[in-house]
Amino acid sequence: MALKITHASTFLLRSIPTPSPTYALVVLNQPLPRFTPLLWKHAQLRICADGGANRVYDELPQLLPHENVPDLRNRYKPDIIKGDMDSVRQEVKDFYAKMGTKIVDASDDQDTTDLHKCIAYIHDCTPNLEKSNLCILVAGALGGRFDHEIGNINVLCRFSTMRIVLLSDDCLIQLLPKTHCHEIHIQSSVEGPHCGLIPIGMPSGSTTTTGLQWNLNGTEMRFGGLISTSNIVKEEKITVQSDSDLLWTISIKKP
Repeated sequence: MALKITHASTFLLRSIPTPSPTYALVVLNQPLPRFTPLLWKHAQLRICADGGANRVYDELPQLLPHENVPDLRNRYKPDIIKGDMDSVRQEVKDFYAKMGTKIVDASDDQDTTDLHKCIAYIHDCTPNLEKSNLCILVAGALGGRFDHEIGNINVLCRFSTMRIVLLSDDCLIQLLPKTHCHEIHIQSSVEGPHCGLIPIGMPSGSTTTTGLQWNLNGTEMRFGGLISTSNIVKEEKITVQSDSDLLWTISIKKP
């Protein structure tokens, strides 16, 4: 029997129940989701992917308009800025460098995306971060150019043994590897009800679910055929088992 992995979007809650995963946050160069300050608070490591530093510098004051801007920028300091360094503004880089942010120039690597570089850094260069229970949250991963979105989804597949969640204002996406059974605990106050399961990399010969309005029962899914879009969560616990990797997506509620 395949091992079980439990998933829960408790990072969208103001108060996280214990025990909880160890969270790392990666901020990409897209408009920040409205709940970015909440993700920042929950994370033990915060990395900006290149121009993501501009977003933190420019947009966090807009998300927290009642706070003093200099104090806010001093408080929301990324631990690391990593990437090609072709997007981050010089004054932003200098500002954070003076505050102690580590700047990692990876412009010599043109074969991987900035998100890939950041995930690799978390995997290889953070010995003090508890990785056995690690969940990486990626803010601004969806929206904008389609090739960037696909590149971010490709990172889920390239690091399939790591738990990575792509986030936008509207939804989240994560990989459900075929090596495990998956139990998804729905945080109904902040997510749902719309959801989907999409085979990635290869067709699914057999996928079985519980807890959805339209459950799958040994169902085949493939591009050019059936995929489970616009499904609805009906229970607080969803189970998924498949013979192929799947993308799980669920809507995020507006406040």
